[in-house]
Amino acid sequence: MNVQGKIKVIGATETIGAKAFRKRLVVIETAEQYPQLIPIEFTQDKTSLLDAYKVDEYANVSINLRGSEWQGKYYANINGWKIERAEAEKSSDSFMPDRAQATEPEDDGMPF
Repeated sequence: MNVQGKIKVIGATETIGAKAFRKRLVVIETAEQYPQLIPIEFTQDKTSLLDAYKVDEYANVSINLRGSEWQGKYYANINGWKIERAEAEKSSDSFMPDRAQATEPEDDGMPF
């Protein structure tokens, strides 16, 4: 899956636990009628991929959706594994299914 849009936030790399697990957050604002802010987490060696990007740049992020259960509660994570620059005018949310373009019906002489 992919998410395209403008980078709103690039977090600092966090190191967690004795095994030094690394994670880093990027937030993408989608380009659609009602823009969404999608938080995407990069982990371990993938955290360095965000070093080449700045806030307000447009990007296409390849993601995996992950889910888990812990003590009867369910959690979902969006994990990034690749990021590429995208052009602003081509940036739209591919996280959501494509919507068909509305077209005007041809005039067939019918009043309805």
